[in-house]
Amino acid sequence: MRGNSGTDAKKSPSAPIVVGVDGSASALAAASWAAAEGARLHVPLRLVHGFMLPTSGYPEMLITGTEARHAIERQARDWLTEAAAAARATAPDVEITTEVLCCGAAGLLVEESKRARLVVVGSRGLGTVTGLLVGSTAVALVAHGHSPVVVVRGTEMPHGPVVVGVDGSPTSEAAVEFAFEAASMRGAVLIAVMTSQDFTVDSAYNVSRIATDWAQVEEDERRLLAQRLAGWQEKYPDVEVHRVVLRERPARALMRYGAEAQLLVVGSHGHGGFAGMLIGSTSQALVHHAPCPLAIVRAPE
Repeated sequence: MRGNSGTDAKKSPSAPIVVGVDGSASALAAASWAAAEGARLHVPLRLVHGFMLPTSGYPEMLITGTEARHAIERQARDWLTEAAAAARATAPDVEITTEVLCCGAAGLLVEESKRARLVVVGSRGLGTVTGLLVGSTAVALVAHGHSPVVVVRGTEMPHGPVVVGVDGSPTSEAAVEFAFEAASMRGAVLIAVMTSQDFTVDSAYNVSRIATDWAQVEEDERRLLAQRLAGWQEKYPDVEVHRVVLRERPARALMRYGAEAQLLVVGSHGHGGFAGMLIGSTSQALVHHAPCPLAIVRAPE
């Protein structure tokens, strides 16, 4: 899956998949998922751990700062060894490198994303000091990163479809490209979901008017969805595409379709947000509640 920013355009086709590792079961799942993706893409895997030195809790008379750092680094290397073993169990032939760096997790992964094909994190970490908390880390990655971000969470349905949210925005277009390539590589059906904006109903007149308007809205959105997919269907003729237009909140619709999917793909933000917003409400909701692995894709810069 190609990256989608100005930085991405300069990346080598063999740019690695980067995985944030923190010793949690969730990070092991992320390493396994990334290894399978690396095998599909024929790219190496880079496992990294970032740590911050503690500022309290290590009395000077009991342990020095150097000793604390060495202890943390030993633990981190053990975690990376465990994650590498999980990755090799999934994809024995994928090249794997590991590195421990003294750097905050989110800052490290944002920096790594400049050279990554994509960055993968788990859905739950160990804690605020050493762990990769999905809420802060994934949101920071989506807002400031330079590659797609995958949050490995929920249950991946091996033979399920790839589901992508479409709204016509630039980030949605990038997500559609990512989703088509993912579906093609997996031999999966692609379900493209477009939802309408909510209406405000404050009178019996509006109830009647909205019922009439919805038919036109649905027709317009079906036409827009077909237009947004047309070029990609020509590029990926092997992908079977199902188009879905719904009168429903985007996050709710995508979670429902994602329950049977092997991958859910969205843009980092779409229409309806504040100008300059780097991650939208739908993306944020899915980071915390998606029922399957979630890919969040930024628009080209």
